Amino acid sequence: MGGWLVKALLEQGAFPVVLVRDHAPQSMFFRENLARRCAIVRGSLQDFPLLRRTLSEYSVTTVFHLAAQAIVSTAKVDPVGTLETNVQGTWNLLEACRQTKVSQILIASSDKAYGAHESLPYVESQALQGKFPYEVSKSCADLIAGMYATTYRLPVAVARCANLFGGGDLNFSRLIPDLIRRTLEGRRFVIRSDGKFVRDFLYVEDAASAYLCLAEHLANNPELMGEAFNFSMETRLTVLDLVQKILQMMGRTDLEPIVQNSTTNEIREQYLSIEKAHRLLSWSAQFNLEEGIRRTVAWYAEFLGANAGAEARFAKAAVDAGN
Repeated sequence: MGGWLVKALLEQGAFPVVLVRDHAPQSMFFRENLARRCAIVRGSLQDFPLLRRTLSEYSVTTVFHLAAQAIVSTAKVDPVGTLETNVQGTWNLLEACRQTKVSQILIASSDKAYGAHESLPYVESQALQGKFPYEVSKSCADLIAGMYATTYRLPVAVARCANLFGGGDLNFSRLIPDLIRRTLEGRRFVIRSDGKFVRDFLYVEDAASAYLCLAEHLANNPELMGEAFNFSMETRLTVLDLVQKILQMMGRTDLEPIVQNSTTNEIREQYLSIEKAHRLLSWSAQFNLEEGIRRTVAWYAEFLGANAGAEARFAKAAVDAGN
């Protein structure tokens, strides 16, 4: 996601200052030479003096907070590390923004922040009631953002996105990257749930446009301070329906998925209403699911073809949400 956002910022003539914890040479950010057009600061969200120095020395006006531990299964295995990154990292960054008087801050959140609700689709006024480690970390981060907006009048807004997908994601524990890779290799995909989990989706280029749109509106309208907005295609699909759609588009319906039904501690249904984003930001997704999938498949076909065998280095045993 960070690579796509940097690309969008560069296309608009911005000069991004990018906090990079680890050097990942196969990432989109480095492979497409985006790094050469940015200022790179090496470090992590746990380093508060570094955050404050970076914001001050580069005279940063807008902050996009995308840094997080974003793998649900990793959060279950390592809750402390996840909370340190997603929660402490958020308050460190917001406090640094407060002290250096940053003009606007966007927090990249998730539909997981809502936790389980009987009433769907999610709307922004619903309680944040995550139960499991990743959900709790996102609920907490959003509440902290609201605290800074209410108490200190910090110009921060929250973007809660549906499940993101698109080229550049090298976490092959996730459903869509793993499915595309296996299908390109002629292997059957393993659905670790019963296949009936319902999810909402958003293509990465639309997510980048949503972040830019919200940041621009926040800059021009102080009344959006502390507000949260949902962003999605408003497409609700079961995991099995999504898998079958991608197999059909790739011409490999013969690769019948294997359903393990072994997933636990996952919310059965999650999908968003974007009425608020329509009404206040005039935002809507520009890519439908089919076009997003087509672009994503093309990206992985090119990447995996050019890096035969390299993808194995990124494979993990983690299980992503809903898969």
